[in-house]
Amino acid sequence: MQLNYIGNESVASASGRTLPVIDPSDGQTFDELQRSNAADIDAAVQAAHHCFETGWRKVSAAERGRLLYKLSQKIAAHTDELALIEQRDCGKPVKQARADALALVRYFEFYAGACDKLHGETIPYQDGYSVLTWREPHGVTGHIIPWNYPMQIFGRSVGGALAAGNVCVVKPSEDACLSLIRVAQLAAEVGFPPGAINIVTGYGHEVGDALARHEGIDHISFTGSPSVGTIIQQVAAERHCPVTLELGGKSPQILFADADLDAAIPVLIKAIVQNAGQTCSAGSRVLIQQGIYEPLLERLGHAFEALRVGPAAMDLDVGPLIRQTQQQRVWDFLSDAHVAGIPMVGQGTVVDEAPESGFYQAPTLLRDVPVGHRLAQEEVFGPVLAAMSFCDEDEAVALANATRFGLVAGIWTENGARQLRMAKRVKSGQVFINNYGAGGGVELPFGGVKSSGYGREKGFEALYGFTTLKTVAIRHG
Repeated sequence: MQLNYIGNESVASASGRTLPVIDPSDGQTFDELQRSNAADIDAAVQAAHHCFETGWRKVSAAERGRLLYKLSQKIAAHTDELALIEQRDCGKPVKQARADALALVRYFEFYAGACDKLHGETIPYQDGYSVLTWREPHGVTGHIIPWNYPMQIFGRSVGGALAAGNVCVVKPSEDACLSLIRVAQLAAEVGFPPGAINIVTGYGHEVGDALARHEGIDHISFTGSPSVGTIIQQVAAERHCPVTLELGGKSPQILFADADLDAAIPVLIKAIVQNAGQTCSAGSRVLIQQGIYEPLLERLGHAFEALRVGPAAMDLDVGPLIRQTQQQRVWDFLSDAHVAGIPMVGQGTVVDEAPESGFYQAPTLLRDVPVGHRLAQEEVFGPVLAAMSFCDEDEAVALANATRFGLVAGIWTENGARQLRMAKRVKSGQVFINNYGAGGGVELPFGGVKSSGYGREKGFEALYGFTTLKTVAIRHG
């Protein structure tokens, strides 16, 4: 049984209730975790506040950096263990789970080096004054982390918050908690003081709501759906608590006739099937210029048909979806597409070895998707790619911007002037030209516009969100 981790101790929930931990590969329960409540959040916030006030706030930036680096090395030494945990808990193929663990190492390495680089400024002012600015931590930050990339999102969120001098209360998704509990234990082993990192598990409407409402939380970082993000904003606004929101996307990959298709096709495939399509920045729409529409779809169709789906331990192209309700969600999208007469170009194969009780979905490529159809507007969060054609730059921009989201966009063209024109016109927090994702890039600020949220995580930019700016004006004559 998994316990909460509060003040560097494993603690049972005050509720005395538990939740099942289910392996997406076979749908079977293999562990239990705490079904926590507001009392557990209060205990975690108190532990965090005590840590901050009695010691953490006085720890130098250099020493915070040393601790973060020690944690990165500890995680590196436990990469295989964490990958196996993530594989079973989330249904990730072996190579994806290991990549996530290595990304977590890199996040803490990066933020370890950034701790003592967060500087203030001096401001020229009137004669007789010296004016300077300080960047100070918020204090106790709350982190609501989704199930699709728990280790990576923990790294980009909690890593940045700790580097800026905050202490953290973390509410992971009830579908993916185990790796984060283990990371918190590793943090204690390398010297993080009790209360610096606290993990409280349970349902969003019980634990997440209590975290967002708690008066002792000074900043909230949330990654999840726009609907829940709206609730988080409303709750936080009642007490004027700042928030950082990453709320998903319906990201386009835009291919012009001069694109290098040999380079693009593997990237297009990976961008939609990685983590079974359960990725906020998945390239879930492919916009193709008319002259190459048919030949590119033919090649993409063959590539989709070659994809194999199976249990995480088989380490195939695609693993299972996280849970049965997510599987049903994808089925509903595909059913709607079928009713609307949207043609299917190609589909992968679920291998015979996959248990019927697992949550599998074959990657599916659909063409001629109407811009107003929900498949072109809503986040499927599954391995489903929607293709549509355009004739020129103006139409490509109109299609790319024709959703409420604006998280990531990919532009494929050899025309340098077009690259810059399109990058400026597409409404998106990140734009990748002749690539997509840049290999993860922990250094690259990440976040969206429109309904994809606001604020930035990853990179040095994240540290600004996890601090508040204080202006100090000294009159000395």
